Amino acid sequence: MKIFKTVFILVLFLFGVDTLAQDPHADSGLKKVIVQEVIQVSSYTYLHVLEGEEKKWIAVPKVEAKLGEIYYYKGGMAMPNFHSTELNRTFDSVLFLGAITSADAIDIDNGLIDPNAPKGDGSPAKKPTLNKLELNIEPVEGGIRIATLFENAQQYAGKQVKIVGEVTKFTASIMGKNWVHFQDGTSHEGAYDLMITTQENLTVGDVVVFEGVIAINKDFGAGYFYKVIMEDAVLLK
Repeated sequence: MKIFKTVFILVLFLFGVDTLAQDPHADSGLKKVIVQEVIQVSSYTYLHVLEGEEKKWIAVPKVEAKLGEIYYYKGGMAMPNFHSTELNRTFDSVLFLGAITSADAIDIDNGLIDPNAPKGDGSPAKKPTLNKLELNIEPVEGGIRIATLFENAQQYAGKQVKIVGEVTKFTASIMGKNWVHFQDGTSHEGAYDLMITTQENLTVGDVVVFEGVIAINKDFGAGYFYKVIMEDAVLLK
């Protein structure tokens, strides 16, 4: 019995007592990972991490990471059979993230904190949402409404259009693009949220005019399918 107890204590020491404790950030929906390997390329950092008992590859905009460091993340887009031309290597799967952060940079209520985010005028920042907002945004001259776009998607496929609306969610640097959820207060048969890809940097709550090309039935894999999407959009206002 004494030998068993000694072995048990040794196992706890080797694996870390905190693995048995409640992660203080678990309730926020954040995932905890421990870095096992680091590969740097021109724009991304590939991290082989341990998440619980599972090892996986994640990729983030270039960061300085070290073996054994602990990070947290949320969301992401999984890309199965991803081939990196820079590394000339095909990964079984890579989870692309907009950011990872250490425990010190986490807000329990709001999740990840972007240290580079604009500080604003002191008013509370709007939180990301995919729920329909009650908006009263005037249409832009020469532009279309989101409801019109969803209603006549085939008509606009492959065409460049202008649209004004509010940024309701923003995710940076996934597959070399920034991803914007966009609403203008209109809807068609329950469709009110337009996905936009862009190189522009925005903040939730920004009301802007985008111009970009419309694509329909776009499948990025890993369950990311969009009946209507605006691609390579640029800001006009």
